[in-house]
Amino acid sequence: MATAPGITGEKIWLDGALVDWDDAQVHILTHTLHYGLGVFEGIRCYRTDDGRSAVFRLAEHVDRLYESAHINLMEIPFGREELTEAILETLRANHLEEGYIRPLVFIGEGAMGLNPADNPVRVSVIVWPWGKYLGEEGMERGIRAKVSTFSRHFVNAKMTKGKTCGDYVNSILAKREALLDGYDEAILLDTQGLVSEASGENVFVVRRGELRTPPLQTVLDGITRASIMEIAREKGIPVVETAITRDELYTADEVFLTGTAAEVTPIREIDHRTIGAGRRGPVAKTLQDAFFDAVGGRDPKYAHWLTTV
Repeated sequence: MATAPGITGEKIWLDGALVDWDDAQVHILTHTLHYGLGVFEGIRCYRTDDGRSAVFRLAEHVDRLYESAHINLMEIPFGREELTEAILETLRANHLEEGYIRPLVFIGEGAMGLNPADNPVRVSVIVWPWGKYLGEEGMERGIRAKVSTFSRHFVNAKMTKGKTCGDYVNSILAKREALLDGYDEAILLDTQGLVSEASGENVFVVRRGELRTPPLQTVLDGITRASIMEIAREKGIPVVETAITRDELYTADEVFLTGTAAEVTPIREIDHRTIGAGRRGPVAKTLQDAFFDAVGGRDPKYAHWLTTV
């Protein structure tokens, strides 16, 4: 069976065992395929300067996966330690020194309809090589973004602290709209019209030396977000969690995105408005450099964030 271009490997961990990549198949009646109730994580493994491979903030990602499952009334049939080892085992089995890790918890085949009843909860771990999500050029020059016509989930319509599969239809619609309109990324407002998130990233604004980001009410508690906030405070940059309006994006000195896939990606233009000097700003550059020093094992202050493969 053919695999998607660019996404291939040797082994996938599925329900407790490593299986050959092309043998990791599911039935067409898999409940999550029909109704979207499943949870996942996005994690990165980095090649460090000492030649080893290390997973960035693995424990925090595993904890969030279990929290997402708990929010959605799903019980993961493996313990945290077992799943943590499965992630490391899958990286080794695929001989992957650096790349992306996708644990996925989903509901298997059985009953159909909105109640999954006693359908089995299944777990997989997939790893693959992945470069810069928004491009190498975007990391240096900055990307172009638009404010989406789609709103982010209202907190009581769909709880926002879990990485739930079906929630990302909202992200897909916003992302595709942005790409079709000639932009690189979408920024979504919440139902009150305040800045929430990008399609798969947290948003940061720099204004007069202060780093601002939306509070957690309607945004995912991003692990890269938390890391950047910690690094910024260590460097003496004031960090404030506060409501941000759309026009505050336009008048910011800098805007950048954070996430496992995007890492730290600056924005040079939003809705045809140049942001700051129209290129990566000094705060984004400082935080980018510090972040890559941390994940590359070059800053011992953040060694506890890395789990050696």
